[in-house]
Amino acid sequence: MYDIIKKHKLLSLHLMVLILGFTGILGKLISLNSLPLVWYRMTLAFLILLMVMIFKKTILKINKRNFIPLLGAGMIVGLHWLFFFESIKVANISIAVISLSTSSLFSAFLEPIFFKRKLLKYEVLFGMIVLASLSYMLYEKPTSDMNFTLGYTYGIISAFLATLFTLINGKFINKIDATEITTIEMLGGVIIISIILLINQDISIVNNIPSINDLFYLILLSSICTAAVFVWMIEIMRYITPYAVIMAVNLEPIYSIILALFLFNKTESMNFSFYIGSSIILLIVFLDGYIKNRK
Repeated sequence: MYDIIKKHKLLSLHLMVLILGFTGILGKLISLNSLPLVWYRMTLAFLILLMVMIFKKTILKINKRNFIPLLGAGMIVGLHWLFFFESIKVANISIAVISLSTSSLFSAFLEPIFFKRKLLKYEVLFGMIVLASLSYMLYEKPTSDMNFTLGYTYGIISAFLATLFTLINGKFINKIDATEITTIEMLGGVIIISIILLINQDISIVNNIPSINDLFYLILLSSICTAAVFVWMIEIMRYITPYAVIMAVNLEPIYSIILALFLFNKTESMNFSFYIGSSIILLIVFLDGYIKNRK
């Protein structure tokens, strides 16, 4: 698998993003609330990866020095998914995934901190355009029962956390096995979501067993769209920069919106201002990537 990724890294990256496009779809199909949904997703993914490590006999090779930082990164992932699915639940898939497009702009501001480079003026300009587009989309929001403002808020927080997580991972990818990184991070996510459940005195994961349909979708979400894709993404990042990965992941909204419109037309159809604003955001994202590629 690793040889295929190395030879066809760009094709592999975009196939991975296409699979990620189903994350929002599965999140909407699963009837669970966001907290138990993320808990089940990360717990199942952790158990799958743990079995892989036991089978590969690499479980005892985990470096204790990296354990705590990776647990912390996993907690960020858990919170990222919590806000992402909450955005879907209070609004819809389209709003959640278009908000994730702001991740490349967060990257533009966070990368100078992480990698000690100068802040670029055009990145600041692009950030202002994206904020203006989001403001326009919020101002012209359609009248419905869905909380679009809260949906955008959760989505943007999710994008920030996703960017932070990707940049942190960039510091470990050349030092640690991808399966090891992902296994520890999934455990970190399980821990933080469990803490939130305890604080909220939420025992729904004990009292409410997922239905057959929910369990089927959870297995797909945790195995293919989580465990496999995360290992895949980390392995790709050995050959592609974190920024390039973030830029490619910005294609996820396009795939997700098309799939969502096809499957959930009634709840995913948005007004004209949404498509104008989201088109501007995606244009800025790809223009940013084009400029960086030229440089």
